[in-house]
Parts: sequence; structure tokens; C-alpha cells
Amino acid sequence: MTTATPGRPQPRPGILGIEPYVPGKSAAKGAKIYKLSSNESPLGASPKAVEAYRASAATLERYPDGSASALRTAIAQRYGLSAERIVCGAGSDELLQLLAHAYLGEGDEAIYSQYGFLVYPIAIASNGAKAVVAPEKNQTADVDAILAAVTPHTRMVFIANPNNPTGTYIPFSEVKRLHAGLPAHVLLVLDAAYAEFVRANDYESGIALVSEHENVVMTRTFSKIFGLAALRLGWLYGPAHVVDVLNRIRGPFNVTTGAILAGVAAMEDQTFVDKAVAHNSMWLSWLAAEIGKLGITVTPSVGNFLLLNFPDAKPAPAADAFLQDRGIIARRMEAYGLPRALRLSVGDEEANRAVVAALKEFMS
Repeated sequence: MTTATPGRPQPRPGILGIEPYVPGKSAAKGAKIYKLSSNESPLGASPKAVEAYRASAATLERYPDGSASALRTAIAQRYGLSAERIVCGAGSDELLQLLAHAYLGEGDEAIYSQYGFLVYPIAIASNGAKAVVAPEKNQTADVDAILAAVTPHTRMVFIANPNNPTGTYIPFSEVKRLHAGLPAHVLLVLDAAYAEFVRANDYESGIALVSEHENVVMTRTFSKIFGLAALRLGWLYGPAHVVDVLNRIRGPFNVTTGAILAGVAAMEDQTFVDKAVAHNSMWLSWLAAEIGKLGITVTPSVGNFLLLNFPDAKPAPAADAFLQDRGIIARRMEAYGLPRALRLSVGDEEANRAVVAALKEFMS
């Protein structure tokens, strides 16, 4: 933990106690590198989105549309929403931070699940509020535990569904039960970054709940299935009063022209999305089955990644070093309180087969 130094400007109390978010590694040994640490698209981006992004270079001297109206319209048309209730941001991370900034302060509390996305406690603490951790069951969010953590100081609940880094989810019936148990003044934030990958019949991203209530918002991203992680593009669907608040505090040009145009093209290329879903469905189940044969416990996942739980005799740090020596980059999980685990993104066929071969060698 960093401490303040007298005699120079000081941050607000609590800021220096925040552990910075550390992204997945990007480098490893070997001529051939398989980066499976950040849940990126193994298929790249839609060719239509790439073409649209390149076209944006013709107007680099101009500010982007401050309301991202074309993108909000494209999103609204795809999902049957009102464009007026959509806010776009520099990744869903920005929108999560804006929500915390708008609705949390000193003396407030916000709840997130035990293995929830690490951006949540950062957003909570950076606005002076207290982050409250609700225990999970079987690496899955526990609605009863979340509701038990609610106090008179609770102002917000963050839940990633599906969850990163575990890949688990709770059915829509449980999401509705969670919402029903919250006071009306508590804002429920449904982070559905991996929604497009889910094939479960009992899953819903949160659109219906947002449409019917005043204290629910849903965030989404273009970084995963759409393959636009480098552009930092996300969106939020929420009640009109929440959207009004966020539009008052967000930056006036927080989404670039290139991101807007690429996002519109990505929204309109359903063929690419279908291809990405099919690829992930096939290789997610293949990886889970093959890795499970090796004595590694694989947490059931509906995302585009797997959480690998290693036995004590073959610890996760040793597995990580072994994989890196072979050019395979996975994600260490100590920051999430999972020191025996590695998170592994679904890659292309070559990467998937390479990682199974390497893990087989390591475990033997």
C-alpha cells in the first residue's frame, strides 16, 4: 500500500489504499505467442467494423458526435430498445465508474459478489464508499448472501452475469428475486459483458428488468464478442432518470468517431456474431472436457473463458510458468482470491489445441 507524502498535494482519504487493476499479461517466451489472458475475440472484429473504422480517418480533425446518436440508434434497433435510454461510453468500465461517481459517496455502501469483477471495488472505493463482499457458493453469486449484506447504508449492488472470472451465471429467476429483495432506492447494476455467449434457456441479460423498474441498469460491451476491445466501447441501458444523471457528468466527447462507426457496423453484422457464437460454443465445451480429463477442475462456464482450478500437487503458479515457457499466456487469479486457479480464454483452434497439449504435459 502506498502512503501519502507530506508537503505535496494529497489525494482524498482511501485512494492510496486502492489496489490498481492489473490487466492480463501480453508477453511470453517463444516465437509463437498465444494470448489467452484477456478474453479477447479469437476471430478478430467484423470486417465491416474494420472498414468503418478505417473510413473514420477521413475526418480526424472533427470532434465526434457527443451523443453517439447513430450508435445508440443501431443498438436500439438491434435489441428493440429506446435510444433515449441508452448511454455509450469508453468501454463499460467507464459507465461503471460513472454510476459509482453519481450514486456513491462517503458513508455509503455497495455490494459485489466474492469473485466479482475487480473494477467494482475500485469504482466503489474511489468514490469514498465502502465495498461490501457477499460470499459465493460454488464460485457462483449467491442471492441470499447479497440480500443479507444489505444495510441502511447500501446504495448499489453490482453483479456480473455471467461473472468474470468464474464464467458462472445465475438464472433470470434469481436475478428477479435479487431485485425484489432490494429497497427501491438501491440501484442494481447488471454487468452483462458476456451475455451474447450464453446459450442457457434460463438466462436473460437484464433488458426486461430495466424496462420495468426504476432502480435497475444493464451494462454491455463491444470488447468481447464484437472484437472491438482496442476501441474501448460500451453501452448502458437504464431508466430515463439514471440516463439523465449520467449524461450530466460524462465527458462531452467520451466516445470517438472511429468507435461509433465501428460499433454501428458491428451491430449490423449478425453473420459475424453468429460465427463467433458458434466458434465459442464448440471450443468452450471441447476445452472443458479435454482439460477436465487431466485432473484439473474446470468451473462450468457460459462465457468465452474457463477457470481452471489446479490441485495442490500441481500449483497454478507453476502451471502459469510452464505455459509461458511455451508461449501461452493465461491469467493469474491471486488478485481475485483464487490462488489455485488460472483463467483461460477460448482461442482459435491452434491456440486451444496447444494449451491442452501443454497442460497435459504439465500434469503428467
